[in-house]
Amino acid sequence: MYFNRNNALLILLLSASFVFDSSAQTGGRHVYEFLSLPVSSRVSGLGEKLISVADQDVNLAGANPAVLNELMHQQLSVNHRFFFSGIQHGNFAYANKLPFKDMMIHGGIQYIRYGEFIAADFFGNREGTFTANETALNIGVSKLVNERIRVGLNTKLIQSRFESYQSFGLGFDLGVMYSNPEKKSTAGLVFKNIGLQFNNYADERESIPFDIQLGYSKRLAHLPFRYSITAHQLHRWNLIYDDPDGEQNSINFGDEDTESRFSVITDNIFRHLIFSGEFLLGKSENIQLRFAYNHLRRKELAVSNYIGNGGFSVGAGIKFGKFKLDYAYSMYHLAGGSSHVGLAWNMDAFMKRF
Repeated sequence: MYFNRNNALLILLLSASFVFDSSAQTGGRHVYEFLSLPVSSRVSGLGEKLISVADQDVNLAGANPAVLNELMHQQLSVNHRFFFSGIQHGNFAYANKLPFKDMMIHGGIQYIRYGEFIAADFFGNREGTFTANETALNIGVSKLVNERIRVGLNTKLIQSRFESYQSFGLGFDLGVMYSNPEKKSTAGLVFKNIGLQFNNYADERESIPFDIQLGYSKRLAHLPFRYSITAHQLHRWNLIYDDPDGEQNSINFGDEDTESRFSVITDNIFRHLIFSGEFLLGKSENIQLRFAYNHLRRKELAVSNYIGNGGFSVGAGIKFGKFKLDYAYSMYHLAGGSSHVGLAWNMDAFMKRF
């Protein structure tokens, strides 16, 4: 690998990104947190983040606009997630070629419905019910720079409503995709949710969930299997929650011994990483089996002195005719997990049948 000024700039960027924010809490810091949820059942089955795979799956463009490619032309996908406490989360996605050389466009709608709540006054007297929901309209484009590099941009118009409180925002994703066909490997870099809340719920303006993600995927030469490693929250070094009532350690070591410091650093590093794999079975890859491990999710939702399945995800996809059906189950806590289903088809091939 040649080390030039471009390599140095990338290393400097990623190194500096770790010091942008040294606080540890990862949730409850922003508005529009639903933008961090997985866009499809396939992504759920692969650990909830995947930015380094480019195939015919149009949903992946919602995670990294640079993966948008010609194989996604006229692909339509519908996904729905059955979340906890009756919360409903889903996504619609569609892609098409642009009348410009090597350019693609896609559009999608991501939504979350929190259900119905009881409205009460200060003394607890019921006054009726209210609802809460959030929606993002996503439009993105990609451009092939050369045979190995593609760049992309997503633009998100965001609406959020909780009872009588309403907010609007604008977000952008900037992505880069690098492919090496000879080694069957790909890499992706994305700056997610760059933007702002331009209409506040109240007087205070809040930030949206910005994230820097870096991913690498490789298809094995003699096995129908592809593995992926995705690093997230790269702009924030410390992901360990300092719970004064728990056993977790802060990243500020003080007088801790060397062994303790090493374990804390190792734990924190792995909280940035998601490991996933996908078996691609059959001549046309009609059957796909998936699994993943998300260390951050496991640690944040762990129960003391109990080894559970939190942080693991499994999934499967099957093609039948012009359709593809996907399912994933993500394990969170002893209380259970969530199911995610998706259906995709090619509109061009579908219309030719009629």
